[in-house]
Amino acid sequence: MNIAAPESIALFCLTPGGIRLARRLRDHLTLTCYCSESLLEAGFEPFDGTFANSVAQAFDSHSALIVIGATGITVRVIAPLLKDKLTDPAVIVIDERGQHVISLLSGHVGGANALTRYLAGVLEADPVITTATDVNQLAALDTLAVQLDATLHDFRHAVKRVNHLLVCGGRVGLCWDHDALPADARWPVEQCDTRGFIPVTSLAALPANLDALVCVTLQSALPALPLPVYKLVPRRIVAGIGCRRGTSLSLLTELLHRQFATNQLDPLALKAIGSIALKGDEPALQQLSDEYRVPFNLFAASSLREHEHRFPQSDFVRQTTGVGAVSQPVAWLMSNGHLVGDTLREQGVTITLGVAH
Repeated sequence: MNIAAPESIALFCLTPGGIRLARRLRDHLTLTCYCSESLLEAGFEPFDGTFANSVAQAFDSHSALIVIGATGITVRVIAPLLKDKLTDPAVIVIDERGQHVISLLSGHVGGANALTRYLAGVLEADPVITTATDVNQLAALDTLAVQLDATLHDFRHAVKRVNHLLVCGGRVGLCWDHDALPADARWPVEQCDTRGFIPVTSLAALPANLDALVCVTLQSALPALPLPVYKLVPRRIVAGIGCRRGTSLSLLTELLHRQFATNQLDPLALKAIGSIALKGDEPALQQLSDEYRVPFNLFAASSLREHEHRFPQSDFVRQTTGVGAVSQPVAWLMSNGHLVGDTLREQGVTITLGVAH
């Protein structure tokens, strides 16, 4: 859970003590606070019938839930709502005297552990965190993935295996593949929690007796190595796309995959797609955005004209869109000028890739 997006936090008060704590927390975070009709005051929303109903609604619409009350009642209320550790919101419980802040659900991917530490600092309370990696003062692969906005193939298995190795004293290497990145866009190594990982500076010279290796990379393939390798792929690649009206989703998907393969990039690295504002209602582009679960960014023709001089231009494209090129200036703007490889041009489609910060 990203504390920089506080509007997604719902807080539930069950007692007058909870109301008092909520007032304190609202000085530090923007919260949507709920309570019963009997406790209602300015700045609070009434429960939708019951506490359980309100929690059920917030569970699907907020990235974090804070309950000021007992752990037991919170567990009973959220139990029927649980779906998946990768999608469930963070759930934190605070006792009404503000002595303990408990990370109850989605500690790593959901961000409950980080939010728990923050709230405990605000209240001068004890943070209660029980995830094994945190208890042993170790990093966790899923936490590292969140810090890098990254994912893995078979995420669940990889996280379970690597975190288990770390907790059990296994030797897990961590390699940062900087080669695919511009010099001013390297991985933020110093901002990431890497406790317990063994630094690996070269895949050609691995430390002795490693049990597994995690490699932070955008590459589609790594050299064959004599140990289990888990590829952690940050979402850093943007795709500027131009296309004719009525282009099919299947064609866009095929060409985008081909462009990734040509540049030896993992499709998991896709961060966003973009096009000219004129294409905002193009079904295939909207569907592509939905299929990859990435934003679809649109740019005015006037913004693209400022950069079209950098690229080959087409009179046909200018007559159609008002600008001589689409995919290249879009990718240029989305990546701050860090383009990757050549532009793909085929069947009325152009795709240009870039590396975003």
